[in-house]
Amino acid sequence: MRFRTRMLAIVAAAVTVAGVLSATAHRSADAAVPATIPLTITNNSGRGDAVYIYNLGTNLATGQQGWADAGGTFHAWPAGGNPPTPAPDASIAGPGNGQSVTIQMPKFSGRVYFSYGQKLDFRLTTGGLVQPAVQNPTDPNRNILFSWSEYTLNDSGLWINSTQVDMFSAPYAVSVNGNTTGHLKAGGYNAVYNALRSAGWGGLIQTAPDGSTLRALSPLYGVETGALPASAMDDYVNRVWSKYSSETLTVTPFGDQPNTKYFGRVSGNVMNFTDSSGAVVTSFQKPDSASIFGCFNLLDAPNDLVRGPISRTLCAGYNRSTLLTNPNQPDANDANFYADSVTNHYSKNIHAQMVDGHAYGFAFDDVGNHEALVHDGNPTQAGLILDPFN
Repeated sequence: MRFRTRMLAIVAAAVTVAGVLSATAHRSADAAVPATIPLTITNNSGRGDAVYIYNLGTNLATGQQGWADAGGTFHAWPAGGNPPTPAPDASIAGPGNGQSVTIQMPKFSGRVYFSYGQKLDFRLTTGGLVQPAVQNPTDPNRNILFSWSEYTLNDSGLWINSTQVDMFSAPYAVSVNGNTTGHLKAGGYNAVYNALRSAGWGGLIQTAPDGSTLRALSPLYGVETGALPASAMDDYVNRVWSKYSSETLTVTPFGDQPNTKYFGRVSGNVMNFTDSSGAVVTSFQKPDSASIFGCFNLLDAPNDLVRGPISRTLCAGYNRSTLLTNPNQPDANDANFYADSVTNHYSKNIHAQMVDGHAYGFAFDDVGNHEALVHDGNPTQAGLILDPFN
Protein backbone atom coordinates (compact mmCIF):
# COMPACT_ATOMS: atom_id res chain seq x y z
CA MET A 1 0.00 0.00 0.00
CA ARG A 2 1.51 3.28 -1.05
CA PHE A 3 1.60 6.16 1.42
CA ARG A 4 0.70 9.36 -0.42
CA THR A 5 0.05 12.23 1.97
CA ARG A 6 -2.12 15.01 0.63
CA MET A 7 -0.60 17.65 2.86
CA LEU A 8 0.63 18.97 -0.48
CA ALA A 9 -2.41 21.17 -0.27
CA ILE A 10 -1.36 22.66 3.06
CA VAL A 11 2.24 23.06 1.89
CA ALA A 12 1.05 24.87 -1.23
CA ALA A 13 -1.21 27.03 0.87
CA ALA A 14 1.71 27.99 3.08
CA VAL A 15 3.44 29.39 0.00
CA THR A 16 0.48 31.45 -1.15
CA VAL A 17 -0.29 32.84 2.29
CA ALA A 18 3.21 34.21 2.79
CA GLY A 19 1.77 37.70 2.51
CA VAL A 20 -0.79 36.88 5.17
CA LEU A 21 1.98 35.73 7.47
CA SER A 22 3.79 38.99 6.93
CA ALA A 23 0.62 40.88 7.65
CA THR A 24 0.24 39.13 10.99
CA ALA A 25 3.84 39.67 12.02
CA HIS A 26 2.85 42.85 13.87
CA ARG A 27 0.85 40.88 16.43
CA SER A 28 2.02 41.67 19.94
CA ALA A 29 3.71 39.07 22.10
CA ASP A 30 0.63 38.68 24.27
CA ALA A 31 -1.30 37.52 21.16
CA ALA A 32 0.97 34.49 20.68
CA VAL A 33 -0.76 31.32 19.53
CA PRO A 34 -1.46 29.13 22.59
CA ALA A 35 -0.24 25.55 22.89
CA THR A 36 -3.72 24.25 22.02
CA ILE A 37 -6.92 25.75 20.68
CA PRO A 38 -10.45 24.32 20.88
CA LEU A 39 -11.94 22.55 17.87
CA THR A 40 -15.71 22.13 18.07
CA ILE A 41 -17.17 19.32 15.98
CA THR A 42 -20.85 19.95 15.25
CA ASN A 43 -22.98 17.16 13.83
CA ASN A 44 -25.64 18.50 11.47
CA SER A 45 -25.52 15.39 9.28
CA GLY A 46 -29.02 14.16 10.01
CA ARG A 47 -27.59 10.66 10.42
CA GLY A 48 -28.05 8.43 13.46
CA ASP A 49 -24.66 6.71 13.10
CA ALA A 50 -22.03 6.98 15.80
CA VAL A 51 -19.23 9.39 14.82
CA TYR A 52 -15.55 8.82 15.52
CA ILE A 53 -12.91 11.58 15.44
CA TYR A 54 -9.14 11.23 14.97
CA ASN A 55 -6.49 13.94 15.23
CA LEU A 56 -3.35 12.57 13.56
CA GLY A 57 -0.17 14.25 12.40
CA THR A 58 3.30 15.51 13.13
CA ASN A 59 4.20 17.22 16.39
CA LEU A 60 5.80 20.45 15.21
CA ALA A 61 7.86 20.77 18.39
CA THR A 62 9.52 17.35 18.11
CA GLY A 63 8.96 16.19 14.54
CA GLN A 64 7.39 12.97 15.82
CA GLN A 65 4.36 11.40 14.18
CA GLY A 66 1.45 10.45 16.36
CA TRP A 67 -2.01 11.44 17.51
CA ALA A 68 -3.62 13.82 19.96
CA ASP A 69 -6.30 12.82 22.43
CA ALA A 70 -9.37 14.92 23.20
CA GLY A 71 -7.40 17.07 25.63
CA GLY A 72 -4.72 17.84 23.05
CA THR A 73 -2.05 15.62 24.60
CA PHE A 74 0.34 14.18 22.02
CA HIS A 75 1.05 10.45 21.79
CA ALA A 76 3.83 9.20 19.52
CA TRP A 77 3.12 6.14 17.40
CA PRO A 78 4.92 3.00 18.53
CA ALA A 79 7.16 1.16 16.09
CA GLY A 80 5.32 -0.50 13.22
CA GLY A 81 6.05 -3.67 11.35
CA ASN A 82 6.13 -5.41 8.01
CA PRO A 83 3.43 -6.41 7.32
CA PRO A 84 1.78 -3.38 8.96
CA THR A 85 0.64 -3.79 12.55
CA PRO A 86 -2.54 -2.31 14.08
CA ALA A 87 -2.10 1.23 15.39
CA PRO A 88 -3.31 2.14 18.90
CA ASP A 89 -6.95 3.18 19.02
CA ALA A 90 -6.73 6.96 18.60
CA SER A 91 -10.47 7.49 18.20
CA ILE A 92 -12.39 10.16 20.09
CA ALA A 93 -16.14 9.78 20.56
CA GLY A 94 -17.81 12.28 18.24
CA PRO A 95 -21.12 14.09 18.63
CA GLY A 96 -24.49 12.56 17.98
CA ASN A 97 -26.78 14.12 15.43
CA GLY A 98 -27.67 17.65 16.45
CA GLN A 99 -24.93 17.77 19.08
CA SER A 100 -21.39 19.14 19.41
CA VAL A 101 -18.15 17.96 20.98
CA THR A 102 -15.09 20.14 21.64
CA ILE A 103 -11.55 18.80 21.60
CA GLN A 104 -8.16 20.53 21.84
CA MET A 105 -5.88 20.93 18.82
CA PRO A 106 -2.14 21.01 19.59
CA LYS A 107 0.53 22.48 17.32
CA PHE A 108 0.36 19.89 14.61
CA SER A 109 0.55 19.48 10.90
CA GLY A 110 -1.90 16.75 10.12
CA ARG A 111 -5.45 15.61 9.61
CA VAL A 112 -8.68 15.44 11.55
CA TYR A 113 -10.52 12.35 10.32
CA PHE A 114 -14.17 11.60 11.02
CA SER A 115 -16.05 8.41 10.28
CA TYR A 116 -19.67 7.33 10.51
CA GLY A 117 -20.87 4.09 12.06
CA GLN A 118 -17.50 2.37 12.30
CA LYS A 119 -14.00 3.13 13.53
CA LEU A 120 -11.27 3.53 10.97
CA ASP A 121 -8.56 0.90 10.70
CA PHE A 122 -5.10 2.47 10.94
CA ARG A 123 -1.89 0.47 10.60
CA LEU A 124 1.79 1.18 11.24
CA THR A 125 4.70 0.16 9.04
CA THR A 126 8.37 0.53 9.79
CA GLY A 127 8.10 3.91 8.03
CA GLY A 128 5.14 5.21 10.05
CA LEU A 129 1.39 5.48 9.71
CA VAL A 130 -0.47 3.98 6.76
CA GLN A 131 -3.28 6.35 5.80
CA PRO A 132 -6.53 4.90 4.41
CA ALA A 133 -6.19 4.27 0.66
CA VAL A 134 -9.67 3.33 -0.49
CA GLN A 135 -8.66 3.28 -4.16
CA ASN A 136 -7.23 -0.10 -3.11
CA PRO A 137 -10.17 -2.56 -3.03
CA THR A 138 -8.51 -4.52 -0.20
CA ASP A 139 -8.04 -1.48 2.06
CA PRO A 140 -9.80 -2.23 5.37
CA ASN A 141 -11.50 1.18 5.25
CA ARG A 142 -12.94 0.70 1.74
CA ASN A 143 -16.54 0.29 2.96
CA ILE A 144 -16.47 2.89 5.73
CA LEU A 145 -18.00 6.33 5.22
CA PHE A 146 -15.40 8.89 6.28
CA SER A 147 -13.53 12.02 5.33
CA TRP A 148 -10.94 14.39 6.78
CA SER A 149 -9.72 17.95 7.05
CA GLU A 150 -6.07 18.95 6.82
CA TYR A 151 -4.56 21.59 9.07
CA THR A 152 -1.41 23.21 10.34
CA LEU A 153 -1.35 24.99 13.69
CA ASN A 154 1.92 26.71 14.54
CA ASP A 155 3.24 29.94 16.03
CA SER A 156 2.03 31.86 12.97
CA GLY A 157 -1.58 30.72 13.27
CA LEU A 158 -3.96 28.08 12.01
CA TRP A 159 -4.61 26.95 8.45
CA ILE A 160 -7.44 24.45 8.05
CA ASN A 161 -9.09 23.26 4.87
CA SER A 162 -11.96 21.32 3.46
CA THR A 163 -10.23 19.01 1.00
CA GLN A 164 -11.38 16.85 -1.87
CA VAL A 165 -7.90 16.28 -3.30
CA ASP A 166 -8.13 12.52 -2.75
CA MET A 167 -11.89 11.99 -2.72
CA PHE A 168 -15.29 13.63 -2.40
CA SER A 169 -17.24 12.04 0.41
CA ALA A 170 -19.07 12.91 3.63
CA PRO A 171 -19.85 16.66 3.43
CA TYR A 172 -18.37 19.06 5.96
CA ALA A 173 -17.13 22.60 6.45
CA VAL A 174 -14.35 24.14 8.53
CA SER A 175 -14.01 27.41 10.39
CA VAL A 176 -11.51 29.55 12.28
CA ASN A 177 -12.76 32.34 14.53
CA GLY A 178 -16.12 32.14 12.76
CA ASN A 179 -14.72 32.37 9.21
CA THR A 180 -16.12 29.33 7.41
CA THR A 181 -15.63 27.50 4.13
CA GLY A 182 -16.61 24.14 2.64
CA HIS A 183 -20.41 24.17 2.83
CA LEU A 184 -22.20 22.57 -0.11
CA LYS A 185 -25.28 24.15 -1.66
CA ALA A 186 -28.63 22.57 -0.83
CA GLY A 187 -28.77 19.36 -2.86
CA GLY A 188 -25.10 19.73 -3.75
CA TYR A 189 -23.98 16.37 -2.37
CA ASN A 190 -26.08 14.32 -4.77
CA ALA A 191 -25.60 16.88 -7.55
CA VAL A 192 -21.85 16.19 -7.61
CA TYR A 193 -22.39 12.47 -8.15
CA ASN A 194 -25.07 13.05 -10.79
CA ALA A 195 -22.80 15.46 -12.66
CA LEU A 196 -19.96 12.93 -12.66
CA ARG A 197 -22.26 10.33 -14.15
CA SER A 198 -23.46 12.78 -16.80
CA ALA A 199 -19.85 13.57 -17.75
CA GLY A 200 -19.04 9.88 -18.16
CA TRP A 201 -16.95 9.91 -14.97
CA GLY A 202 -19.34 7.80 -12.89
CA GLY A 203 -16.67 5.12 -12.58
CA LEU A 204 -15.08 7.25 -9.86
CA ILE A 205 -18.04 6.59 -7.54
CA GLN A 206 -17.66 3.89 -4.91
CA THR A 207 -20.62 2.31 -3.14
CA ALA A 208 -21.03 0.22 0.00
CA PRO A 209 -22.19 -3.42 -0.11
CA ASP A 210 -25.74 -2.19 0.54
CA GLY A 211 -25.55 0.05 -2.54
CA SER A 212 -25.29 3.35 -0.68
CA THR A 213 -22.86 5.92 -2.03
CA LEU A 214 -19.60 6.25 -0.13
CA ARG A 215 -17.44 8.61 -2.19
CA ALA A 216 -16.06 9.61 -5.55
CA LEU A 217 -12.35 9.02 -6.04
CA SER A 218 -10.17 11.78 -7.40
CA PRO A 219 -9.41 11.49 -11.13
CA LEU A 220 -5.79 10.62 -10.34
CA TYR A 221 -6.97 7.51 -8.53
CA GLY A 222 -9.47 6.98 -11.32
CA VAL A 223 -6.62 6.74 -13.81
CA GLU A 224 -4.54 4.57 -11.48
CA THR A 225 -7.41 2.10 -10.92
CA GLY A 226 -8.74 2.11 -14.48
CA ALA A 227 -11.97 3.92 -13.56
CA LEU A 228 -10.89 6.69 -15.96
CA PRO A 229 -8.93 6.14 -19.17
CA ALA A 230 -5.26 7.09 -19.01
CA SER A 231 -5.93 9.21 -22.10
CA ALA A 232 -8.55 11.40 -20.38
CA MET A 233 -6.61 14.64 -20.90
CA ASP A 234 -4.62 13.71 -24.02
CA ASP A 235 -6.71 15.67 -26.50
CA TYR A 236 -6.37 18.85 -24.47
CA VAL A 237 -2.64 18.36 -23.99
CA ASN A 238 -2.17 17.82 -27.73
CA ARG A 239 -3.98 21.08 -28.47
CA VAL A 240 -1.87 22.93 -25.90
CA TRP A 241 1.27 21.49 -27.44
CA SER A 242 0.19 22.58 -30.90
CA LYS A 243 -0.70 26.10 -29.79
CA TYR A 244 2.52 26.80 -27.96
CA SER A 245 4.70 25.42 -30.71
CA SER A 246 4.14 28.74 -32.46
CA GLU A 247 2.97 31.00 -29.61
CA THR A 248 4.36 31.91 -26.20
CA LEU A 249 2.80 30.94 -22.88
CA THR A 250 3.54 33.56 -20.24
CA VAL A 251 3.52 32.47 -16.60
CA THR A 252 3.48 35.02 -13.76
CA PRO A 253 3.56 32.68 -10.78
CA PHE A 254 3.62 35.21 -7.93
CA GLY A 255 0.71 37.57 -7.48
CA ASP A 256 2.83 40.01 -5.50
CA GLN A 257 5.68 39.94 -8.07
CA PRO A 258 4.08 40.95 -11.39
CA ASN A 259 7.46 41.53 -13.02
CA THR A 260 8.62 37.95 -12.44
CA LYS A 261 7.58 36.22 -15.63
CA TYR A 262 8.57 33.04 -17.44
CA PHE A 263 7.97 32.27 -21.10
CA GLY A 264 7.08 28.83 -22.40
CA ARG A 265 7.51 27.46 -25.92
CA VAL A 266 7.17 23.89 -27.15
CA SER A 267 9.97 22.20 -29.04
CA GLY A 268 9.29 18.59 -29.90
CA ASN A 269 8.23 16.78 -26.76
CA VAL A 270 9.43 19.50 -24.39
CA MET A 271 8.05 22.84 -23.22
CA ASN A 272 11.00 25.07 -22.32
CA PHE A 273 10.62 28.07 -20.03
CA THR A 274 12.94 31.04 -20.25
CA ASP A 275 13.31 34.07 -18.02
CA SER A 276 13.35 37.67 -19.15
CA SER A 277 16.99 37.36 -20.22
CA GLY A 278 16.16 34.46 -22.54
CA ALA A 279 17.91 31.83 -20.43
CA VAL A 280 16.16 28.47 -20.10
CA VAL A 281 15.23 28.02 -16.44
CA THR A 282 13.30 24.73 -16.57
CA SER A 283 11.66 22.32 -19.03
CA PHE A 284 8.66 20.01 -18.91
CA GLN A 285 8.00 16.83 -20.84
CA LYS A 286 4.58 16.50 -22.43
CA PRO A 287 2.39 15.56 -19.45
CA ASP A 288 0.06 12.60 -19.20
CA SER A 289 -3.34 12.62 -17.48
CA ALA A 290 -2.03 11.21 -14.19
CA SER A 291 0.64 13.93 -13.98
CA ILE A 292 -2.04 16.58 -14.55
CA PHE A 293 -4.60 15.22 -12.10
CA GLY A 294 -1.93 14.53 -9.46
CA CYS A 295 0.21 17.63 -10.09
CA PHE A 296 3.25 15.39 -9.85
CA ASN A 297 5.52 13.18 -11.94
CA LEU A 298 5.91 15.08 -15.26
CA LEU A 299 4.48 18.16 -13.51
CA ASP A 300 6.57 17.83 -10.37
CA ALA A 301 6.67 20.95 -8.24
CA PRO A 302 9.72 21.12 -5.97
CA ASN A 303 9.73 23.61 -3.14
CA ASP A 304 11.87 26.13 -4.98
CA LEU A 305 11.33 29.58 -6.48
CA VAL A 306 11.29 28.67 -10.19
CA ARG A 307 10.24 25.20 -11.33
CA GLY A 308 7.79 24.62 -8.50
CA PRO A 309 5.83 27.86 -9.02
CA ILE A 310 5.76 27.38 -12.81
CA SER A 311 4.61 23.77 -12.41
CA ARG A 312 1.87 24.74 -9.97
CA THR A 313 0.58 27.31 -12.45
CA LEU A 314 0.66 24.80 -15.32
CA CYS A 315 -1.11 22.21 -13.22
CA ALA A 316 -3.91 24.67 -12.44
CA GLY A 317 -4.15 25.65 -16.09
CA TYR A 318 -4.47 22.05 -17.26
CA ASN A 319 -7.01 21.04 -14.62
CA ARG A 320 -9.09 24.17 -15.20
CA SER A 321 -8.60 24.00 -18.99
CA THR A 322 -7.55 27.63 -19.33
CA LEU A 323 -4.27 27.19 -21.21
CA LEU A 324 -5.87 27.41 -24.65
CA THR A 325 -8.07 30.41 -23.95
CA ASN A 326 -5.53 32.55 -22.10
CA PRO A 327 -1.79 32.65 -22.96
CA ASN A 328 -1.19 34.53 -19.69
CA GLN A 329 -1.32 32.25 -16.68
CA PRO A 330 -2.67 31.91 -14.11
CA ASP A 331 -6.06 32.97 -15.41
CA ALA A 332 -7.62 35.21 -12.77
CA ASN A 333 -11.18 34.91 -14.07
CA ASP A 334 -12.90 31.84 -12.69
CA ALA A 335 -15.68 32.30 -15.26
CA ASN A 336 -13.17 30.86 -17.75
CA PHE A 337 -12.51 27.71 -15.73
CA TYR A 338 -13.54 24.23 -16.90
CA ALA A 339 -15.15 25.56 -20.10
CA ASP A 340 -13.47 23.06 -22.43
CA SER A 341 -15.17 19.69 -22.97
CA VAL A 342 -11.88 18.07 -21.92
CA THR A 343 -11.32 19.15 -18.34
CA ASN A 344 -11.21 17.97 -14.76
CA HIS A 345 -14.94 17.27 -14.40
CA TYR A 346 -14.42 16.14 -10.80
CA SER A 347 -13.02 19.48 -9.66
CA LYS A 348 -15.40 21.40 -11.90
CA ASN A 349 -18.51 19.91 -10.37
CA ILE A 350 -17.34 20.09 -6.78
CA HIS A 351 -16.61 23.82 -7.17
CA ALA A 352 -19.99 24.32 -8.82
CA GLN A 353 -21.78 22.91 -5.78
CA MET A 354 -19.91 24.87 -3.11
CA VAL A 355 -21.73 27.80 -1.48
CA ASP A 356 -18.67 30.04 -1.78
CA GLY A 357 -17.30 28.36 -4.93
CA HIS A 358 -14.12 27.31 -3.11
CA ALA A 359 -12.81 23.75 -2.98
CA TYR A 360 -9.59 21.76 -3.05
CA GLY A 361 -10.42 19.80 -6.20
CA PHE A 362 -6.75 19.13 -6.98
CA ALA A 363 -3.47 19.63 -5.16
CA PHE A 364 -2.73 23.14 -6.44
CA ASP A 365 -6.27 24.47 -6.47
CA ASP A 366 -4.88 27.26 -4.29
CA VAL A 367 -3.39 28.93 -7.38
CA GLY A 368 -5.41 32.15 -7.49
CA ASN A 369 -6.88 31.39 -4.04
CA HIS A 370 -9.73 29.16 -5.18
CA GLU A 371 -9.12 26.61 -2.44
CA ALA A 372 -11.38 25.92 0.55
CA LEU A 373 -8.97 27.17 3.19
CA VAL A 374 -9.32 29.46 6.18
CA HIS A 375 -6.43 31.01 8.07
CA ASP A 376 -6.08 33.22 11.11
CA GLY A 377 -2.86 34.43 12.66
CA ASN A 378 -4.45 34.61 16.11
CA PRO A 379 -6.81 31.64 16.29
CA THR A 380 -8.95 31.29 19.37
CA GLN A 381 -11.38 28.63 18.16
CA ALA A 382 -11.91 26.34 15.20
CA GLY A 383 -14.82 24.33 13.93
CA LEU A 384 -15.58 21.19 11.94
CA ILE A 385 -19.21 21.08 10.83
CA LEU A 386 -20.61 17.75 9.63
CA ASP A 387 -23.18 18.75 7.03
CA PRO A 388 -26.40 17.12 5.80
CA PHE A 389 -26.19 14.65 2.92
CA ASN A 390 -29.36 15.88 1.21
